[in-house]
Amino acid sequence: MSATHSAVLDAHADAEQGMLARQYRQQNRWRVLCLLGLLLLLVLSLAADLASGSASFPLSVVLAGLLNPAAMDDSLRVVIFDVRLPYALMALAVGGALGLGGAQLQTVLNNPLASPFTLGVAAAATLGASLVIVFEQHLSFALPHEILLPLGAFALALAATGLILLLSRAHGGGSDTLVLFGIALLFALEALVWLLQFLADANALEQIVFWSMGNLGRATLLHVAIVSAVLLLCFVLAMRRAWALTLLRGGAMHAASLGVQVERLSWRVLIEVSLLTAVALAFVGTIGFVGLVGPHIARLLVGEQHRFFLPASLLCGALMLSLASIASKTLVPGLLIPIGIVTALVGVPVLIALILNRRA
Repeated sequence: MSATHSAVLDAHADAEQGMLARQYRQQNRWRVLCLLGLLLLLVLSLAADLASGSASFPLSVVLAGLLNPAAMDDSLRVVIFDVRLPYALMALAVGGALGLGGAQLQTVLNNPLASPFTLGVAAAATLGASLVIVFEQHLSFALPHEILLPLGAFALALAATGLILLLSRAHGGGSDTLVLFGIALLFALEALVWLLQFLADANALEQIVFWSMGNLGRATLLHVAIVSAVLLLCFVLAMRRAWALTLLRGGAMHAASLGVQVERLSWRVLIEVSLLTAVALAFVGTIGFVGLVGPHIARLLVGEQHRFFLPASLLCGALMLSLASIASKTLVPGLLIPIGIVTALVGVPVLIALILNRRA
């Protein structure tokens, strides 16, 4: 009798395990479909970005031209590939970098408000770039502007990250304390940027104002290549620690008990996010909310498993900034609105909607 009872229990256990396995496979199929859907939307958004502007073109013509550039009219090819393609691709690269960076920060700090912007990393990058703009001509060593600008932004972003960590550790605070330190640092860094604007000459002031508003208009294919290379490198590194980040969502103690070196992982993520933020913003200026909102949208679509969550955050960030690029050219006909203004105007209601949806 007991043997029969044991066999029944084993059968029930096997059936339950089989059901869980089927549910897991179904969830993974859904996640893969979401990633493919985001990728398709990204392609369509890129084509729409290339089609929009002061002279708009039919989307079908742009898509056909992308598939067969040789068949395009010469004037259309110049507008699409030489004028619009660099900043359309830059929107994808920068948005992807901010989305990937925000996703990792929210996981490592276990705080839904963590992002390169709210931690002051973006403001530090802005200050670093502003210092280069103002004092570049007085520097004793000569480096190309395309290298010196992201280098200055990265140095200040990394210094700000280290300062926040040191302050948080000295006061024994958790992730909430760290975010509060970041917000305080954000206001201090913005004040320093305003001081530089007050002291700068007309040319430097124009560049700093361009930086503070965020603008894709000065992007070149070289800039796109630099940001894309850094994004690819950081994405590979992030995917290599996807399982460790997934375990970390269960709590630092839980992850440590399973062999994750939590402090070492946190430092690596923060350094990587500093690099991503600095290089991404070095050529387009300050852009907020993408690194904050993009990961929340990705989390709603694919959940917390980071081998899906990280690429989804990258794609959501890229899609958000690509759509913002389209809006910046179409909201006011004939006028290119700085993209940082668009992301702020759109990001605030989206963030509020996400907060209300989480509480519902």
